[in-house]
Amino acid sequence: MMGRTHIIVGTGVSLSLLHMGGISLSIPAAVVALISSVLPDIDEPNSLLVTRVLPNWLLRIVQVTLIAAAAVMGIYGMENYPWNLILAALIAIVSFMPSRSLRQWVMFFIGLGLIVYGGSFHPWNLLVGSLLILITFLPHRGLTHTLYGVGVWTFLLYGSTQAYGDAVWMAGGLSYLLHLIADSLTNRGIKPLPPFKWKIKFKLMSTGTKQGAWVEIFFIGVTFILAWIAFSPLFI
Repeated sequence: MMGRTHIIVGTGVSLSLLHMGGISLSIPAAVVALISSVLPDIDEPNSLLVTRVLPNWLLRIVQVTLIAAAAVMGIYGMENYPWNLILAALIAIVSFMPSRSLRQWVMFFIGLGLIVYGGSFHPWNLLVGSLLILITFLPHRGLTHTLYGVGVWTFLLYGSTQAYGDAVWMAGGLSYLLHLIADSLTNRGIKPLPPFKWKIKFKLMSTGTKQGAWVEIFFIGVTFILAWIAFSPLFI
């Protein structure tokens, strides 16, 4: 499914179900539900979530900075010749990588920074940094599109958001799970429990096709109906 459909369905359905279940909602819960609805696609550098966090203009700044660093290394590092030129060449090569590959490298170094420096601020940064580094080496619809991913994300939320109430981790875990359920409707499907090869795929749609668009419209409509039932005064 398209990213915008994941946001509408994941956020709308998760918050509606929690409200119908008597769980008190909050702004943090809504924000976490929204992020969680597209979080499984963090293993895809060109996904909606990653391109919003690391937009093209930011990548251009990274590229210009790397080119400048390569020039400085090559010109002012002559006392370390020829290693300065080798390092400068490597930095320059990285700067000219395609946007997809460059985003992966940026994610890798963000994760490394969280491990090296973030642990002193909050111990969860070590785990988040490790996960970011791991994700850069995973194929799309890999580990993040499994029940293991649901469990890890829900556990992280449960351990770090207790001050905001149960609605936050419940909304995040449910919205993440709904993303996987939505992807199981596609022709590609998901493998929920690797290394087992068992795959869930209902083959109702293919993302980007006319049939897929109609399927997405249908589930968006169902989401709005559910939200109306959950929040309308007529049903309260």
